[in-house]
This record gives sequence, C-alpha cells and structure tokens, in this order.
Amino acid sequence: MSAAGLSAAPPASRRTLPALCAGLVVAGLAVSAWHPYDPTTWLLETVWVLVGLPVIVLAWRRFPLTGLLCALLAVHALVLALGGHYTYARVPLGEWARDAFGLDRNPYDRFGHLMQGFVPAILVRELLSRTSPLRGSRWLAPLTVCACLAFSAVFEMFEWAAAVIGGQAADAFLATQGDVWDTQWDMFCALIGATVSVLLLGRAHDRQLAALSVTASCSGGASTAAARTSTAGTTRRHR
Repeated sequence: MSAAGLSAAPPASRRTLPALCAGLVVAGLAVSAWHPYDPTTWLLETVWVLVGLPVIVLAWRRFPLTGLLCALLAVHALVLALGGHYTYARVPLGEWARDAFGLDRNPYDRFGHLMQGFVPAILVRELLSRTSPLRGSRWLAPLTVCACLAFSAVFEMFEWAAAVIGGQAADAFLATQGDVWDTQWDMFCALIGATVSVLLLGRAHDRQLAALSVTASCSGGASTAAARTSTAGTTRRHR
C-alpha cells in the first residue's frame, strides 16, 4: 500500500467501533423483542431504533459519524429497548431504585427522558456542525438545546396521539404513573439532559469532529492523487 493510502486509512478503532455498536444494538433489540410485556408498546418505543439504524448504515459511506455519537446512540438504543420490553413503569432496575431511595414512582421513565435530551444533543450538534455554518459559532449550543427541546415536545404530542387513539391500551406506553405533570417533567428532563450533554461533551465532540474532517480530507486527497497518477500513466501509454 502506498504512503497516501496509509495516511488516508482511518484507525482500526474508528472502523471497528461503529460495527461493535451496531452489533450490540441488533442483539439488544432481538433480546428485548422476546416476549415483551406489551408488543405494541415495544414497537412504539423501539421504532426510532428500527428506522434509525438502517438509515445510519445506508448513509455511512457518505456521512460517517464520530465514535462518540456512535457510542451514545448505541447506549440510547439499549435504553429504549429495555423500556420497550418491560414498559418504562415496570423496568426492574427502576423498581429497585424506587424501593432503595423511597421514591413514589419508578424513575426509569425520567432517566429515559434525560437520555432523550442527552444523546440527541450530540446528534443535532454533529449535524449542525457538519452541514451548516454554525460550527464554532456561539449559537451552536443554544440552538442544539432548543432543537432537543422541540423534539421532546413533538414526542409528547406523539404520546398524546397514541393516548387518544389507543385509550387505556396506551397507558403502558405513556408511563405517567398517575402524575398529572408527567408531560412537563418529561420535557424538563430532556432540557436538562441536552444542556448537560452540550456542556460536558462539547469539547470532546469538537476534537472528534476535527479528526473526522482530517480523515475525510486525507481520503479526498488520496483519491485525487490516485486519479492523477492514473491519468499520467494513461498519457504516457498513449505517447
């Protein structure tokens, strides 16, 4: 392999991490789909993963994701799969936390909505950084948080529609657990999750975005060099 090819090749970890994450998500989905508490609830909770994973795989060659985002998306997918299998109000880990800390409800639903802000914040940040002029702008962080809060509001509308259509059959999906302020709490948790994510992971994410840009530039440069070499060879043969 030429020096240009070696410099353009991404590190092994950058190639294997996405595959490991995808395999973990597929395995988690398969396990969670085995005799779930309510099949309809499982489908409603995991539909984001069922749609999102194929989209990421199909778009990977043109739009690879950073390792940080891949890992976060995998963790979020497993959170959704676990909540879909048991329903959020019945997840055993949440029941243990409720009993251990004397809570009045299973807190797994609150944790799920924190993740609904924490992980999409990096997804939105990556999309805006790579497809808009906002990279490095002071507006990137607040607009990222606003986008996550907007998504949370849309999800609450989705839950509302499910409740209207499904009636009592949608109770497991709603997981309100008798709290009349559950919708507001869900959006607030997403807001906190998005804010913490941007503040905590922003710099690490910027470093990975920069590394990804360098890799893409090297790959483009190697392709251009290879094309020039091929053209030069063809020209010499025709002389």
